[in-house]
Amino acid sequence: MSAWRVGFGQQDPGPAGEHKQSLPEAPAAQGAVTLKALPLAILKDQIPIWTSPARTRVNDLAWLLPLGAATGVTLSYDTDTMHRIPVDHTYNKNNVNVSNGALAGEIAIPVVLFGTGVLRENDHAHETGVLSGEALADSVIVEEIFKVAFRRQRPLYNNAAGNFFVSGSSNNSFPSSHSTLAWATAAVIAGEYPTLWKEAGVYTLATTVSLTRVLGQEHFPTDVLVGGAAGWLIGHYVFKKHSQYRTAYGLRRDK
Repeated sequence: MSAWRVGFGQQDPGPAGEHKQSLPEAPAAQGAVTLKALPLAILKDQIPIWTSPARTRVNDLAWLLPLGAATGVTLSYDTDTMHRIPVDHTYNKNNVNVSNGALAGEIAIPVVLFGTGVLRENDHAHETGVLSGEALADSVIVEEIFKVAFRRQRPLYNNAAGNFFVSGSSNNSFPSSHSTLAWATAAVIAGEYPTLWKEAGVYTLATTVSLTRVLGQEHFPTDVLVGGAAGWLIGHYVFKKHSQYRTAYGLRRDK
């Protein structure tokens, strides 16, 4: 891990463009995203994101199959799981507050990094803030479209039946917005700062968000599982596509 030591406020390695070698398993970054160019970048992300299933490769089955199996299991036990969680106003509200606080803390990290990047002319911190914003925007678009499409009832409705495609449903459960946003942000930050304690920190926050959404009777386990997976994939995509520091870290890791 000593080869990865780069703090949030420490001197950065040079951007990827300054290195001649790139990671063999990943394409070179497609260029830095500035705050001004962010809306266009978000728009350009939509076609690759929504058409990604058409580009599934055989080696993708290594994670797609376990994810599909896990989704099937959680879907089968969603109702039973929610019946085992207390329906108690204070208990549920406390967990909802924790989930809101953990998500706020997760999002605050790239906001602070962006401010640090502007004030201290730290390009790495600035990039992390901008790419996190891009991943968050992409995630909102995806999860909101999914919610409208699947129209799943929340756990507190209809004895936690978790029915899909409910007519007139406006407070939809699938997937979890909190979980999607938390994992998208975590993926970008962990990619930009790949040290053990930083990765553990952001992923612990994301896990806390997901678990407390279930304990707060706001979402079924399947909602947070799929939301978290979608968020992580979006965040990882944005990082790989635009980060100017990914290759630099890859070179240092290989040494």
